[in-house]
Formats: sequence, C-alpha cells, structure tokens
Amino acid sequence: MSETAVSSPRPHQGQELIYALDIGTRSVIGILGTKEAGKIRVLAMEKLLHTHRVMMDGQIEDIAQVAAAVRAVTDRLEQDMGCKLERASVAAAGRALRTEQGHALRELSAPEPVTAPLIAQLEAAAVAEAEQTIRASEGDAQQLLLVGYTAIQYQLDGYPLATLLGHTGRRLETQVVATFLPSGVIDSLYAVMRQAGLEVASLTLEPIAALNAAIPADLRLLNLCLVDIGAGTSDIAVCRDGSVVGYTMATVAGDEITEALMKEYLVDYTTAEQMKSQLSQSDTLTFTDILGQKQSCTNQQAQATLEPAAQLLAKEISQRVLDINGSAPSALFLAGGGSKLDGLGEKIAAALDMDPKRVAVAGGHFKTSAFSDILTLEDPEYTTPLGIAVSAGLGLISDSCQVTLNGTRAKLFRSGDLSAMDLLMMNGYTYFDLLGRSGKPLVLQVDGRRTVFHGEPALPARLQINGSEAQPSALVHAGDRVDFIPAVAGQDCRLTAAQLAQRLGARSLTVNGVSPQPDELVPSGAFVVVSKGEEPPAAQPEAPTPVQEQVALVDSVPTRQETPAPVQPPVEPAHPVPTQATAAPAAPVQAQPAAKPEAPIPAPAAPACTVFLNGQPVSLPPKTDGAPHYVMDLLERSGIDFKHAQRPVAIRVNGADCLFQQVLQAGDQISIGYEDEVNPL
Repeated sequence: MSETAVSSPRPHQGQELIYALDIGTRSVIGILGTKEAGKIRVLAMEKLLHTHRVMMDGQIEDIAQVAAAVRAVTDRLEQDMGCKLERASVAAAGRALRTEQGHALRELSAPEPVTAPLIAQLEAAAVAEAEQTIRASEGDAQQLLLVGYTAIQYQLDGYPLATLLGHTGRRLETQVVATFLPSGVIDSLYAVMRQAGLEVASLTLEPIAALNAAIPADLRLLNLCLVDIGAGTSDIAVCRDGSVVGYTMATVAGDEITEALMKEYLVDYTTAEQMKSQLSQSDTLTFTDILGQKQSCTNQQAQATLEPAAQLLAKEISQRVLDINGSAPSALFLAGGGSKLDGLGEKIAAALDMDPKRVAVAGGHFKTSAFSDILTLEDPEYTTPLGIAVSAGLGLISDSCQVTLNGTRAKLFRSGDLSAMDLLMMNGYTYFDLLGRSGKPLVLQVDGRRTVFHGEPALPARLQINGSEAQPSALVHAGDRVDFIPAVAGQDCRLTAAQLAQRLGARSLTVNGVSPQPDELVPSGAFVVVSKGEEPPAAQPEAPTPVQEQVALVDSVPTRQETPAPVQPPVEPAHPVPTQATAAPAAPVQAQPAAKPEAPIPAPAAPACTVFLNGQPVSLPPKTDGAPHYVMDLLERSGIDFKHAQRPVAIRVNGADCLFQQVLQAGDQISIGYEDEVNPL
C-alpha cells in the first residue's frame, strides 16, 4: 500500500442542495440548505470578514481578493458537508440602482380589444422612456440592465383602470416605475464567481432577497418597507397591495459609523469594526490606537461620538423611503448588521413622523420561510443570505441557470411570469432592438411638389423560443432556449445630383438655385428645379403655409414603404401647388438657359367640404386663396408629433397609400397614424 493516503473524491453537489452566497462590503456569508415542507432547512453557515477594504459601498473593487474570500468560505462549507460545491445563488448590491418613471401613450386607429401583446409593447415603450431619462440626466455610458418595473397606472380613453386587458378602447396610456442596474456591477460579480470556480445558479437583487426573508408574501398587502443596512449601502424595498413596488438605496450605512470611530479614537478600520461590535456587548470599549497605545472609553462616550453619524444615517434613510413611497409606510423593518446600532430605529421613526412601535428589527418572520436545528437564525445580519437561500430554494426568483439567451445564461431578476420582452430588456436590449427603425427619407421640393425618397426599411428582429418563432409577449419558462437577433436600422436615403437626375428622368436640374456637381449629395429639404427637355415656365414664389412648414418636420419620420423602389417622375396633381423657383435649371452635365417667369394661374376656389379623419368627421372651411384642401391640411389634426415620431407613419385616402399633396374630395376617408396601428379602411 502506498505511504501516501489517497483521498476519494467528494461527491458532486446534488440538485437539492442550495448554496447561497452573500458577498458584502464587510464580509462573505455562505449558507447551505435544502427545501423541506415548503421551507429552507439551514444545514451549515460560514462567515469570513474581508482582511482589506476590497469592496466599497457594495461594489467589488478587488476581484481577486473577493474571489479568494468566496473560495475560503466555499472550502469550509465543503468540509462541513463532505461534498464538492459547484454552483451558488448570489445577489447584486443595490448601490448602483437607478429608478425612474416612464410614460407611454398609444392611440389605435379605431376602438379594439386590448390584448396582452398590446400591453407588453405599451409597457416596453414606457420602460424605454425611463431609461432614456436616466441616460439624459446622468450621461451614463454603461449598458443598463432592466432589474424590473411596475406599472403604477393605466388609462383607457382617459379613464383610470386597474388593468387594460380585455377592455375595448382607442387611447392606451401607462405609467411605470423602472429600475436599472449598470452592467459593470453584474459583470464584476460574475468575474468573482468564475475565479472562485463556481457557477451562478440564480441571481437576484439584495433588497429583493432581504424582503423575501423578512416580509412573507401574505403580509405584502400592507404598505411595508424593509431597510437592509449593510456596511456600504442601505438597500430599501417597498411593498403594498400584494407586490413589490420599488427599490432604492442610500449611500450611507454602517461604514459611516465605523469611520466616525476611526476619526475620534485614531484607530484603523478593523479596530473600529471591533469597537462597533462591542457597543451592544460591553459597558467599556478597549482598543489600541494607531500609535500603539492601549485606550478605553465608556459605551456612553462612544455613543455620544456616534450621534451625528447616526442622525445622518437616519435622515438619509428616511428621505429615500419618502422618495420611493411618497409617505411614511405602515411599518418599517430594519435588517443587516447596521440595524443593531442602539437608538437607530427611534431616530428613523422620528424622521418619518411614525410611531416608534412601528419600526422594528427584522428577524421575527424568518421562521415563516426558514428553520435550523443547529443555528439561531433571528439575527438581522442574516437577512440577505437567508433571503438569497429562500428566494432560490422556494422559487421566488427565476432560475437563470436554466434559461439561455443566444447560447449563454440569461441574467434574470424578477419573480413570477416573465415574457421574452422582459428577458431581453433585463439583458441589455432596448425597445428599438425589438422594433427597429427605417432609414431617414430624403425629402425634397421638386418643382414645388414635396417628394419623398424613402430610406431603406429596417431589417426586422428575429425571436425564437426553443427553435420556434415567438412574439415578445410570449412567456419564458425554466429550461427555455431563447435566440434573438436585434432589428437592424435601415439605411438613410442619400442621393447624389446625378442619381437624383436619373431617378427623376431629368436632363438638367438645380438644387437651391445652384448647379450641383454630379457626385454632390443633395441635402434633405432642398428646392429642386428639373428640366426634361422643353423648359417649363417658372412659377411665382409663394410663402409656405403653417401646415407646409410642419410638413418639413417629417424629414426624420420614415413613412410607409413596403419595399425600396425607384421613385417615378412625379405626376402633377389636379390643382398644382404654387412653387418657388428662384434660379434657372442647370444640369450636372450641361447648363440650360433660364426660363422666362410667367404669371401664376389662379387656382379655382374650393368650397367647404367634410371628410373623415380616422373615422371622425372633419369640416374643412374654404381657403381664403381659393386653393383646394390637401392631405397635409389634416396633419395638425392627426395627434401625431411628427417632429419626435420614432416609428413609420402610414397615410391613406380611401384605403390607398398617398402623398401629403393629394387633393381631398368631400366624403374622403383619411387615416393618419403609425404604420403598425393603421389598418386599411
């Protein structure tokens, strides 16, 4: 027999064994447990303090050092359980959470039943607005991952509703509160897990995990608030009416107390942490300062030193609670190691003008979801690690290990049903990756007529779930394989003078009164005069009407175009629009002689007429100059902000696509709306 004993390899971690890791600013806590009778039975727990300040305010700074701490905790738990740990459930700190409100409005061409896909698109547009607001205010270059959102208000045709699903109406609105996390926070967490040799079994947010441990679901009908005070951050979650309605955080926490001790007694961070832990255990604190001198102080002296920092902590937490909840909650629970600070609950109650009896330290409800034969779990410091274990073991978060997106594990944060759209937005895709954008059109005034050369249409997004084509509103389940190819924006229309002449069948042309070079790009909005042989008489200039000025705004709005096609020479309308021509036409290749201006022919008077815009009658009074009525005259009445439109616009008269300059006749049926909302009449 060999002198060296060969140890048999440890068995692999079974599917039933839950490993929860709380990677905090001050320490790493690991919990092992199994699910029994609808609760988590805690089998082992290990805690290791960081030897250096390797994390600041919940953000990982030294990946290697944090990974070493995670590995050390894992090794101890492997010794305890006699098995090889391979995967762990973790939570991301709430330090960098961004929360913002977003609004979306959608008008249908006619009243119709509201479906789940319609609601999903409406909510996604509101989430996209919230994200754009954050980017505009902060200039954050990092990718933002959607953590979750809550629709706080719905309206149908101006009336508030609890839900839109199944109702029939035309004007849909929603207001959401959306929460985002910069991708760097998640990337560093995944990097630590890789270096520690562990897979991420599931991912949630620390405030969500803490709330799942401290406040059972059957209590969430009440307006309750959980404040998890760690070393670097104080994470806050609010629930009411049965669901979590928002998250936020304060950048003050236990470290403020530690630093106050450091400054007052000239001690290092580790010594100050030890002093802080003695506050609830002894009447006298003993320590060695940075000069090597042994010192002591009474508990009362230390508490007096900490009073300003404690007041600041209470004030900041209270303000964040009011920001997210609007008022003081019905009750507030304090969790985390920082919640043990003597008198903090009373200070927060005073700042919120609450009865002090309604502010309590968490722990009393832990037994609802967890138990242990070997440990006492009521310590509020265990709130987050217990919450991670409970969330993962009881199915309160999505299992990201079993859902893949484009071949890699998806990052999921929310509990409950998840749509494919939710999944995509949680992993960095945006509303416009789903819908795409058509290329900008080239809009010109050709011989006084507005002519549009369309940009290329967007290449649509492709979404598959388990190999089958799917809609963004389709639900995603554990084990699903999701493949997504984002929409590709179409190319803007750009034409050189030579290309424009060819498109128009022109022998010569001028652009803004100047003869362009053949390879010169024609700018959008330019006035173009063409010649196809015999020179047409030039018309007298006429000032643009307010409606014509608005038409100029749509040069950035892609109008409906099924497939790109060469634009044929425009056909003169029955009543030509008076035009502006200030220079003789000239060809890119050969200049032409100037045409002699002639007096304009007066347009025949047009009587008042009634047409139907999106199904509603509109009476058009006679114009003072006797001109006819055009489609462009109805743009202001369509309800669309052409200057800021982000989707293709469809315009039809009597069911047929048309131009802005089409002359209207009494009784015409006109539809003007976003392409995906307008149906042929």
